Order: sequence, then C-alpha cells, then structure tokens
Amino acid sequence: MTTDPQSAAVPETRRASWPSKLLSLVFVIFCFDVGVFLVVFPWLDYWETNSLAAYAPWLADMWGNPYFRGALSGLGLVNIYISFLEIVRLIRGQVESQLKMTDRGSE
Repeated sequence: MTTDPQSAAVPETRRASWPSKLLSLVFVIFCFDVGVFLVVFPWLDYWETNSLAAYAPWLADMWGNPYFRGALSGLGLVNIYISFLEIVRLIRGQVESQLKMTDRGSE
C-alpha cells in the first residue's frame, strides 16, 4: 500500500453549501450595519435625547462622557473589521474551491 506524500499532507475539504454562504453573508451585513451604527450614532445630537437614557438617569454622566462614546465607536470599528475579515474568508474560500475544481479537471 503506497501513499502519495502530497495527498496525505493536504486534507480533503468540503465545499460550503449555499445556506452556509447565505448565513455568512447575512452575518457580514449584520456586523457592518451594527458597526456603522456604533461608530456614528454616539456622536449625533439624538444621542443626548434618546429614551434609553431616561430609563436610567443615574447613568446620565456616563452616557454623555466622550470616553464612553469613543469606546462604543471603537466597538463599532471592531464590528466593521470583523465584517471585512468575513468577506475575505468567503472570497478566499470561493477562489480556493475554483482552483481545486480546475486542478481536478486537468488531471
């Protein structure tokens, strides 16, 4: 029984199904939207007058603090970064699967 060292080193990967790709795309859109919201909304005038601050008046000092707003904007940037990483992962997976298909077709 002989084994090819190259085929043993490269594990066989399955292609992602379309529901998996669709779910990843929804995740990308969700992360990007939440990220943009968190980056922009804390710096708008509406931030000071929203009803969420009225439910917890003891948090009013923190709510208006620029450091708190900056922290929320930082979380928004992290969400946007995650969405871009997920897009790269999706594209890389498509390119790799197409390359494998052409390699199998040329054998």
